[in-house]
Amino acid sequence: MKFGTLFSYWNTEWNCDAAGYARLIEKVAAIGFDLLEISADHVHRMSEEELVRLREHAAAHRIGFTINSGPAKEFDLASVEAATRQNGIAYFETILQKMVVLGADSLAGAIYSYWPADFVSTDKEGAWERSIAALKLVAKTAERLGITISLEVLNRNETYILTTSAEAVEYCRRIDSPSMKILLDTYHMNIEEDDLLEAIRTAGPLLGHFHVGENNRKLPGMNNSIDWKRVAEGLHEIGYDGNVVMEPFLLAGGAVGHSIRVWRDLSDGADTAGMDQHITRSLQFLRAEFAAR
Repeated sequence: MKFGTLFSYWNTEWNCDAAGYARLIEKVAAIGFDLLEISADHVHRMSEEELVRLREHAAAHRIGFTINSGPAKEFDLASVEAATRQNGIAYFETILQKMVVLGADSLAGAIYSYWPADFVSTDKEGAWERSIAALKLVAKTAERLGITISLEVLNRNETYILTTSAEAVEYCRRIDSPSMKILLDTYHMNIEEDDLLEAIRTAGPLLGHFHVGENNRKLPGMNNSIDWKRVAEGLHEIGYDGNVVMEPFLLAGGAVGHSIRVWRDLSDGADTAGMDQHITRSLQFLRAEFAAR
């Protein structure tokens, strides 16, 4: 397994440019990560020159990229508006092409619709039909470019479309593409699944990406609200050797705090050095818990 973290851990805003990512590459490499998960929307906006420089900088520090997408409503692949769906298809095809320049081959997130959902419409059957048709088209580009797309299973407060591993398996079956996989996240699983191990077993070979965090989005190991040994058991049982990416949110305030609903400090008042120490300990914890036995 390769271990990574989402780019936003140290900040309360989602914004990050190429220079910011270059600094984060150096930071996560020094901590001991293998991967940095970055925003698909940022990749979409970057120039080819910026992407090439980031690829070279990451290679020099032995850091790989995974790409995370929580698309805006204007790119909603489940929209009843055909123009919006076409806009979303074009958006993701551009991201996939830019990922090749960046040297990244894993796109993950709730790309079947938009995030976070506003629940103005909850026509699940219609959303499945429309988004599956759109993703069949996106999948063809992903197949051609050798990129895996992992569809994120979220909790009921963030989507109505995919909330369990079993639903995601059926959804991927209907898309019927080798490029389409499933992203499970221990935070969301903790809310929706009866049993985390069984959810991992259900995903089986379709599990393409794995997010980790405690029940309140703290770093893995900070409070052990998740049965990490059982999670590790499931991953080993299905032979998962892919990416394991932390998606921690400890800081209140800003756009990140508002989006994730972090209304109090979860970092124990940590400064930047303290945040580094927290995530370093968490990485060590995960490597030990997920090590082959």
